[in-house]
Amino acid sequence: MAVLQVASDLIQTTIVFATALVFAMLGGLISERSGVVNIALEGMMMVGAFTAAIVTYFLETNAGLGGSAPWIGFVCAIAAGAVFALPHAAASVTFRADQVVSGVALNLLAAGATIYLCKMLLNGAAQTPTLKHVFSKWAVPALSDIPYLGPALFVAYPTSYIAFLLVAVMAFVLYKTPAGLRLRAVGEHPKAADSVAINVYRVRYAAVMISGALAAMGGATIALTTTSNFSHNTISGQGFIALAALIFGKWRPVAGMFAALFFGIASALKSVFQVYGITNYIPVDFIYMFPYILTVLVLAGFVGRAVAPGAVGKPYRKGER
Repeated sequence: MAVLQVASDLIQTTIVFATALVFAMLGGLISERSGVVNIALEGMMMVGAFTAAIVTYFLETNAGLGGSAPWIGFVCAIAAGAVFALPHAAASVTFRADQVVSGVALNLLAAGATIYLCKMLLNGAAQTPTLKHVFSKWAVPALSDIPYLGPALFVAYPTSYIAFLLVAVMAFVLYKTPAGLRLRAVGEHPKAADSVAINVYRVRYAAVMISGALAAMGGATIALTTTSNFSHNTISGQGFIALAALIFGKWRPVAGMFAALFFGIASALKSVFQVYGITNYIPVDFIYMFPYILTVLVLAGFVGRAVAPGAVGKPYRKGER
């Protein structure tokens, strides 16, 4: 029974930690499927976490809103992520700058700007106070009553349901709709797509901005579920782990979801080990390093066999041969 309880707790915690990775992975997927490398997932998640936390805080303290505050904060985070992604789209698509350099610049900008804005809005405080209203878990009727399995799979934050639903939506759009075909064509062979009147620039702009919105949803999820606030270490490299999940999943929605769950287990082990006292035998610092060590090991052994979209990272010049 004890083993089953530990397994149930591990599965539930894995889903909690994997949710943000799934959002960010989908964001990276739609951008890179259009041909634009998005190293800026980390920064976009920071912007989403900051926006969700700060909007929720002011709504619950100044506007007197209760349970609706985190939902409004979540929506604002989506908008902020899309706007924050716009400079990356402009640099990569219009000005044909190096996409990796542009992404790194946005990461640095997000790291500095969010803390600066936090201090400016909160009288010098580098992090938001603990939010009184955050997302609570939803239980699926009947299914959540199944012993061990029910609490593990059918009691989750609403953002988890949204994330896994978006995986199905993304897979359908990508492979079963004309819009998905255009997106894949632009990412694989933009000249061929342009020859059949597909606006390569417009598709890439839209993809990068949607990417920013999705990554911001991942950041908002962390701030509104597990941390209940925003600080400089709220994201802590989750954007880069999501990028690893994207590569591990070979730029496919469902495979990327399972990769995110795989990395989510690594993060979940930290909490489970602490709850069950395993940290008495294993140094806690090693447990905190485990997700990042696993990321490096997986990429070192796998990235050489992953084939990216054909035109990813390559600026497109209309009319050029």
